Amino acid sequence: MDSSTRAAPGLRERLGSAVFARVAGPAGAENRARIHGTPGPRWFGPDRPIRTVHGDASMFIGGLRALLLQSLHPLAMAAVEAHSGYRGDPWGRLTSTFLAVTTYGTADHARQAADRVRAVHGAVHGTTPSGESYDASDPHLLGWVHVAEVESFLLAHRRYGAEPLDAAGYDGYVADTARVAEALGVIGPPRNRAELVARLASYRAELRSTPEARGAARFILLHPPLPWAARAPYAVLAANAVAALPRWARTSLELPRLSGVSEACVTPTGRALTTAIRWAMAPARQPYPTARD
Repeated sequence: MDSSTRAAPGLRERLGSAVFARVAGPAGAENRARIHGTPGPRWFGPDRPIRTVHGDASMFIGGLRALLLQSLHPLAMAAVEAHSGYRGDPWGRLTSTFLAVTTYGTADHARQAADRVRAVHGAVHGTTPSGESYDASDPHLLGWVHVAEVESFLLAHRRYGAEPLDAAGYDGYVADTARVAEALGVIGPPRNRAELVARLASYRAELRSTPEARGAARFILLHPPLPWAARAPYAVLAANAVAALPRWARTSLELPRLSGVSEACVTPTGRALTTAIRWAMAPARQPYPTARD
C-alpha cells in the first residue's frame, strides 16, 4: 500500500468532518447520534426515495436554489427578512437538522420537530414594506415554501445525484415529502411530479422581484459569511444553483446571464464538487423500521 492510499482515509475524515461541522454546527455530532442511534419506527424506511435524495450531496445545490426561488414570493421573503437568521447561517443548519430528523429520525422525534417548527411559525407574522400582511402559519404560504423546496431538491438530485431515480422513484419522493409537509400544516401537498408542476405554476402570478429578494440573492451568492477557504467551493455550488433556476427567476433576481458555453461548463463543476463532498462524507445507511399509521 503506497503513502497516497494510506493517506486517503485520513484525508476523507478531515474533509468530511470539516463539511459536516460547517453544515451541522457545534451540536452536529450529538444530533447525528440521537437521530440515527435512537431505536424505534421511522416515518420512512431505508428503501424510500426521500432517503436517497436527502442523503446525497446534491442537496447543497438544491438548498441554495430553493432559497433563491422562495425569495420571489414577497410574503415569504418578508417573513425571512424579518425573522430568519439566514444572513448568519447560509448553510441552513436549522433546516438541515429538521430534514435529517424527519427523514432519518424516529417517528416521535419527527413529530416533535414538526411541532416545534409550527410553534415558531405561529409567532412569525407582520407586514411587508408595501403593506401586505403575512403569517408564516398560512397554509398557502407554507405550500409555496414546500413546493419550491421539493422541486429544487428533486431537480438537483436528477442533475447531480449519485443514484438518480426513475420516474416512479421521483414520484415517490414527492409523495414522501407530502407527509412532512402535512405535519407542518400544508393542506393537500402534491404527491407526484405532475401535481408538483401544477402547484408551482399556480403560484406564478404571486411571485415578483422585490428589493428584499434581490438583496438576499446578492448576499447568498456574493457575500456569504464563510472563511476564505470555503468560498471557492461555495461559489461553485452557488453558480450551479443559479444555473438550475428557471430563466424568469434569474431575470427577476437580476442575476447575470451566462453564455451557452459558460453555462455548459457550470454543470460539470457542480458534478465534480458534489462527487468530492460525497466521497468525503460517505454517509452510512441505517436499517430502521417504518412507522405505521
